[in-house]
Amino acid sequence: MIIVSKNIASELKAYLSSNIYDKIFVLSDTNTVEKCFPLIEQALSGCHYTSITIDEGDVNKDIRQVGAVWDILSQKGASRHSLLINIGGGMVTDLGGFAGATFKRGIHSLNIPTTLMASVDAAVGGKTGINYNGLKNEIGTFHQPDCVMIDCSFLKTLDRPNLLSGFAEMLKHGLISDQETYYKVLNFDIIHPDFEKLNDLVNASVAIKNQIVEKDPNETGIRKALNFGHTVGHAFESLSIAQNRPLLHGLAVAAGMICELYLSYKLCGMPVELLRQATNFIKVQYPPFIFVCDDYEPIYELMTHDKKNKDGMILFTLLSNIGNIHINQHASKELTFDSFDFYRENI
Repeated sequence: MIIVSKNIASELKAYLSSNIYDKIFVLSDTNTVEKCFPLIEQALSGCHYTSITIDEGDVNKDIRQVGAVWDILSQKGASRHSLLINIGGGMVTDLGGFAGATFKRGIHSLNIPTTLMASVDAAVGGKTGINYNGLKNEIGTFHQPDCVMIDCSFLKTLDRPNLLSGFAEMLKHGLISDQETYYKVLNFDIIHPDFEKLNDLVNASVAIKNQIVEKDPNETGIRKALNFGHTVGHAFESLSIAQNRPLLHGLAVAAGMICELYLSYKLCGMPVELLRQATNFIKVQYPPFIFVCDDYEPIYELMTHDKKNKDGMILFTLLSNIGNIHINQHASKELTFDSFDFYRENI
């Protein structure tokens, strides 16, 4: 169940009143517990719940933090009839979802995303995971939450980089769906956002992802469409962490999309006009990810760990046009390096 709301407290209160759980746990990080938890605290009045707080930031999305969540769930007697409410950005919903999916082989979960990235991507679709050995989401599982409650009121607390991070996923959803959605995203003023209009755009973006997920919940086919920009983007993100200059997920995906737009042009016949338009949009809106020729081999090595790969072959999701998706596409190492050149030359 996905609820896009303008009054998260009343929606949560109604949901908890109509569902029975033996225990309730609320997971947040050190940032959202201060800025976002107060917006739902009233809905929890009268409920006996246990609050769990973890360290903020994707660098902390690791097994150590999962262990800390497991410890509290165990100490407080959580059962398979308990509910874990994850309130926060993608780091919280990813880690909390994984902790809930694996504790006693799965307890109930409810996601309340507080960033644009989490609202349109991380909190929806049932993917959970943590980083491991320097690789993004290397360990994880599929575990659908009972409910996702989205309220763009939270987004008013976000800085520009975090808004842009989530907006990259919305751009991706536009590119893999239809021209109307794509141009609505392209024409939205993300610098001075109208949050009422953004709520409508988020609703449409979530619907696109949810429609794909319902067709392919375990990513054996068409769900791979959602990986456009991510084969290169995840490698950029992992490199940035290894070089101690961590990049927000969506900023890495935006950079990755430029490379994969180029590959789409070369391998699938994407119109050059679309390549230029989407590349220019990202160039204007997003900060550049700076890397040098010596980084090409490490980036490519990181790409060999991508979960879509098969038989040692790096596989991409590419487009021949807006909404025309081609999964399981292979590009030579030389052409992949050409896409890195294209990115550096056009940012």
